[in-house]
Amino acid sequence: MSEECTHHCDSCGENCASKDRAALLAPLNEFSKVKKVIAVVSGKGGVGKSLVTSLLAVLAQRAEKKTAIMDADITGPSVPKAFGLKEKVGGGEMGMEPVMTHTGIATMSLNLLMEHETDPVIWRGPILAGTVKQFWTDVHWGEQDIMFIDMPPGTGDVPLTVFQSIPIDGIVIVASPQELVGMIVEKAVRMAEMMSVPVLALVENMSYFTCPDCGKEHHIFGESHIDEIAVRYGIPLTAEIPLDPKLAATVDAGQIELFEGSWLDEIAESIFKLP
Repeated sequence: MSEECTHHCDSCGENCASKDRAALLAPLNEFSKVKKVIAVVSGKGGVGKSLVTSLLAVLAQRAEKKTAIMDADITGPSVPKAFGLKEKVGGGEMGMEPVMTHTGIATMSLNLLMEHETDPVIWRGPILAGTVKQFWTDVHWGEQDIMFIDMPPGTGDVPLTVFQSIPIDGIVIVASPQELVGMIVEKAVRMAEMMSVPVLALVENMSYFTCPDCGKEHHIFGESHIDEIAVRYGIPLTAEIPLDPKLAATVDAGQIELFEGSWLDEIAESIFKLP
């Protein structure tokens, strides 16, 4: 891809990975417009990817951006719980209608389609991937400034479908401090490179715990190596989210839109400034 790339592949005469990717893109719902799409990814599950997705979406909404969340983690959808969503997805002539959070974030998740949120999703990979693709093509998103996609962990069928079918503008990688984090981050970085998608930031969740009595930070899962990992892979921004009982309680209560914390402010601002 040329340094002077405008990302308008239909009028470009160059042959590059971005143009090959553009040929695979699925059409967005015809009654919708999404200006920027940010995918939140991880190399493995249980590191707080849905939490970071939700926090970034709340920050975008607070900045008066029209914001949407696509929960692409089909077999482990947890975004609705964080926002306390119980309403089911409706439908009309323009497509499926996403459920709106209390502050107006348009949200689509399989849990909002299931009769019972605890029902297991026992589907094979192609069906899972096809469902996520339909979230892009068949949901009436309206006009959105930013869509955040909560990706499933790893590099399998569903992440590949998202990268190939949806015009991702950048990714945020989420990791935990455990010893294999470097290898796990590298998997996510390499997939982003193969898909010609820039890595915008690296977030380390469960990074430390602040003692409520003395105020000292304790690195329960080991000392952080986030800065050296970011330098190794050329990731421009980093953030550390602590183990915070107040934040956990806010999520469990379905009130994440009330969270207090500045951990992701710089990353959010960088996303807002994307062309």
